[in-house]
Amino acid sequence: MRSFSTKAAAALLAFSLLAAACGGDDAAGDPTAASNGGDAQETDDNPDVGGDGVSADRADLLGAGATFITPVMLEWIRDNEPGIAVNYQSIGSGGGIAQFLEETVDFGSTERYLTDEEVADAREIRGCDAIHIPDAFGGVVPAYNNPALDAALQAAGQDSLVLTGEVIADIFMTNVSQWDDPSIAALNPGVDLPGGDIIPVHRSDGSGTTYIFVRYLADVSQEWNDTIGYGSEVDWPAGTIGGNGNEGVAAEVQQQPGAMGYLSIAYAIENDITMASVINADGNAVYPTVASVSEGPSSIIDTIPDDFRYDILGVGGDGFPIVGTHWVLAWECGYDDDVASSLQDFLRWVVTEGDDLAVDLLYSPVTGSFEARVLGQIDRINAAE
Repeated sequence: MRSFSTKAAAALLAFSLLAAACGGDDAAGDPTAASNGGDAQETDDNPDVGGDGVSADRADLLGAGATFITPVMLEWIRDNEPGIAVNYQSIGSGGGIAQFLEETVDFGSTERYLTDEEVADAREIRGCDAIHIPDAFGGVVPAYNNPALDAALQAAGQDSLVLTGEVIADIFMTNVSQWDDPSIAALNPGVDLPGGDIIPVHRSDGSGTTYIFVRYLADVSQEWNDTIGYGSEVDWPAGTIGGNGNEGVAAEVQQQPGAMGYLSIAYAIENDITMASVINADGNAVYPTVASVSEGPSSIIDTIPDDFRYDILGVGGDGFPIVGTHWVLAWECGYDDDVASSLQDFLRWVVTEGDDLAVDLLYSPVTGSFEARVLGQIDRINAAE
């Protein structure tokens, strides 16, 4: 298993302090409570102060949304060379989409693209298009707390637990409720699986991480698709436990022996929660790493539609199969010129210069020919004015 970098640990520590400081529901309702990653903020009372030396005439930005992207978002905010000061409220993709459509933030942040209805609503609200701007890809991993299972795997000389999407779906539907269930045993021959209850842990808030996870399950399990479906929120079966944000799911898994949750890979590794390998569309059991997560996006780059709304499904080869995109949501019109310019400068830097930070924090960056397409999306900001 790849060791987690000092930079990643620092970023997630900063996020945990941010979450505590913001105070839960009150902060979620007030995006102005967000942090810019530790730098002083320009305010009416202190107009000459800006993040990383930003001058008073440069517009600060306000964004809200995904917890999935928070570790690298904090680093991008701290290190961006244009010196744009950004307040980012990590409240989940559902909240980010809602605040974007309510026009209370300059940009939204999500791993779920807007639905057709939301796209139409956006045009009605603003009189122009909402723009989807991909800035990173990331894996969503099944992560669990079962030391006896870890010991059994080690004794058998097996690096990680192996699961299929169908079995993961059955676990979260509570059809598979024991760690030594025959369906798990068949995927891990030679491992003396311990018994005990599996406690499924899911997101309790509107979440892009949930969307990536359940969209994958709906693709590989007909029963899941027919009974639960997919979205940023779904009706979870009785007998499952909810946690708020990636950090909340991580905490619940750590506190509940026998628990299994789904997490952004960065949160699983930072919290030292064991991750499972998942069998992909080609029948290969793949452990989640930056390299294996990158395989999925690479396989669909040439088929991504012009509106940049897409899912990453059917990943094969050496690719980890549960993977999704993070999008920034921006407007094609309606910004003040200085806000539009600052948002474009920040996003261009993220896409062209933020790669190393993304990789260091276990995200796959936007690269190659796709980068040019994404830069074209950034150019659309305020272009309909």
